[in-house]
Amino acid sequence: MADIEDSLTQAGETDSIASALKELSPSPKKDENKGREQKEDSIEPIPPRLRLARRLSSSSSPIYSPSFNQKDWPFFTCLALVTVLSFATRLYTLNEPQHVAWDETHFGKHASWYIQGKFFFDVHPPLGKLIIATAGVLSGYNGSFEFKEPGQKYEDTPYYGMRLGCVLFGIFLVPLAFLTVWELVHSLSASVIAATMILCETGTLTLSQYILLDPPLMFFVMASTYCAVKFQSYKEEPYTLEWWYFLVLTGIFLACTFSVKWVGLFVILLVGLMTIKDLWDILGDLRISMVDFMKQFMCRALCLILLPFLIYISIFELHFIALRYSGNGDGFFSSEFQATLVGNELYDQKVPEFLGYDAVITLKNHRGGGGLLHSHSHLYPEEMAEIRQQQVTAYSHKDDNNKWLVKRANDTNFNASDEYQLVKNGDWIVLEHVSTKRNLHSHNIDGPITKSHKQVSCYGQDGVGDANDFWEVDIVGAKQGDPVRTVASRLRFRHVAVGCYLHSHSKQLPKWGWEQLEVTCNPYKDDSNNLWNVEGNVNPKLPNISFEFYKPGFFSKLIESHQVMAESNNNMKPKEGEQTSQPWHWPLTWQGQLFSGGDYRVYLLGNPIIFWGCDVLLILFVLFVLMKLVADQRSVNYLSISVFVNRFVSSGCFLILGWALHYLPFYLMGRVLYFHHYFPALMFIVMLGAIVIDSFIKLITCLISSRVKSFFFFSAFTLVMSVLIGSFATFMPLSYGMSGSKSDNPESRMYGLKWLPHWDI
Repeated sequence: MADIEDSLTQAGETDSIASALKELSPSPKKDENKGREQKEDSIEPIPPRLRLARRLSSSSSPIYSPSFNQKDWPFFTCLALVTVLSFATRLYTLNEPQHVAWDETHFGKHASWYIQGKFFFDVHPPLGKLIIATAGVLSGYNGSFEFKEPGQKYEDTPYYGMRLGCVLFGIFLVPLAFLTVWELVHSLSASVIAATMILCETGTLTLSQYILLDPPLMFFVMASTYCAVKFQSYKEEPYTLEWWYFLVLTGIFLACTFSVKWVGLFVILLVGLMTIKDLWDILGDLRISMVDFMKQFMCRALCLILLPFLIYISIFELHFIALRYSGNGDGFFSSEFQATLVGNELYDQKVPEFLGYDAVITLKNHRGGGGLLHSHSHLYPEEMAEIRQQQVTAYSHKDDNNKWLVKRANDTNFNASDEYQLVKNGDWIVLEHVSTKRNLHSHNIDGPITKSHKQVSCYGQDGVGDANDFWEVDIVGAKQGDPVRTVASRLRFRHVAVGCYLHSHSKQLPKWGWEQLEVTCNPYKDDSNNLWNVEGNVNPKLPNISFEFYKPGFFSKLIESHQVMAESNNNMKPKEGEQTSQPWHWPLTWQGQLFSGGDYRVYLLGNPIIFWGCDVLLILFVLFVLMKLVADQRSVNYLSISVFVNRFVSSGCFLILGWALHYLPFYLMGRVLYFHHYFPALMFIVMLGAIVIDSFIKLITCLISSRVKSFFFFSAFTLVMSVLIGSFATFMPLSYGMSGSKSDNPESRMYGLKWLPHWDI
């Protein structure tokens, strides 16, 4: 076999095998009388362990030619063919459906806001959305489409350019799989199988054709992996141009991966572990001085740590520059952050420096992503509260229901003729909800969701309530009598009667609470979610100062952005009626995700033949590794194919590690999960499957008669390719669109393909 023989040749094993074979045969003797060589009449039997080596070295088929390398025409022909097919399959019906599909609602809307410069909040870093927005601008889109909901018609909106910008990343997954497998095992047939598996994987095709973050994410994961593996091929040639080129490219792609989604951390861990092993091997090479080791270490630190960090923060700087104007994401961020946004009520605004009585204020929870204290006329439902009073929540969007009037709890010492009186540390106050004229209230009743806390509500009539409306002001780090400062003071509000503290959760209330955040009274003082600050402050009795004083710098904004993203990401919960999944569902294609409903249905499922086949091949590979460990422990000598086996095992273990790092962490996540989260991991298990198929075919080929080995190899290879292409032809309507009745109807074109009851096709 060319690939195995090539592996043996590269590792210097071919000569040893040839020597072993030579030792088993009698040396040719020279007849002194006749001047010619003669062979012995009898030859000893060849041990079975060396028969495979002889077959590996005796094949004359071009597939097994040890002279084959990356520069030969078959390599470029196969690479070009799979790339052209990738373009053809991914660009086909790219304009369909001509309406918003699934998460295009979110990411198309984000692209529109980038084009308009309106600030928004998303749980993911900016790069993927910036790419979509750039594609939109280049294709003539002006950001005016609303992306209201799935199914909304695009009509005259030039949406094709944004889909094209995403699908180009999906197209190059196929050649990247080809090149990565080639670098791992130097097998043309394995590379072709890997590329074909990605090509025929209908789930990857579906994700590639829409305005989503998944295509650039998967591309950057694969590009990072390929460049890291390619860099390893130059480790014996340090500091050459190629060495630097692939090291720098690895760092760039790692930064891009993490800048699209934080799950890019998984490929960073993969490359990091590879780098640690590489440095450990260098440290153990006594030919390399410690000075050169430190040079190698610093080169990797520069390109794989510092360079990605600089790229990552540069992308956020571009994000802040692009989104200069106030938008619907303002409320997720602190008052100081909002002061940097043109059009925000805090931008270039003058407000009183101190809080005084009779002021109309808004209170913002001080944690990252905290909402504004909010109330509305709706009452707590009977099943959630012992007493049905007006709901109090935290809400990130600004409206009049966030406004509160500050009054004294005991006004016996209040002189209305005074110009003003400041609210000070230790004062008892009442907060009257401006819209409904009811006071912020608490009592010894359990909270609606968090039963260990007390309920917070609004109570009273026209601002008149009872003693359960009294709250004591507690300024963190201040002395008794210090005044409350707008924005700058961190406040706790202690309920005078119960002794608990006004608290905002990150938990969303159900629909009866309009999916806003729960507000309760917390018996534990030191909880960080008990902290508030005065954001808006309107008081004609007090002089105003400029808000410019509070505006943060770049790194303050960067840190706060990450705090808000982390908080929101961890607390993402499924919406009512939303189809979610669990990690154990994914390798089994237990259920898919509906991308488009109605007359033109698109269903994200994945090619079950490839999914299930890769699951089986993963198990076979693990069994093979266990057999190898047992053979090593028993000192079984398989020198004739040791290089082939070692390369097969090391490449497979690397890919399993990549799969595990991109898959297993989801079992630890508390946030809502979807089927599409599995696809970066799928790239690794598909490449593993291709290597396992190719290696097993070659091992079997080498064990059979030399007269039929070429026929067997081509037959097995053709069978594998036929199965892949046939499965793609069967399931491609899931990606390209289905119409008519569903698969459970005998008249449906998909009838009989509902192999699992959970598939809604």
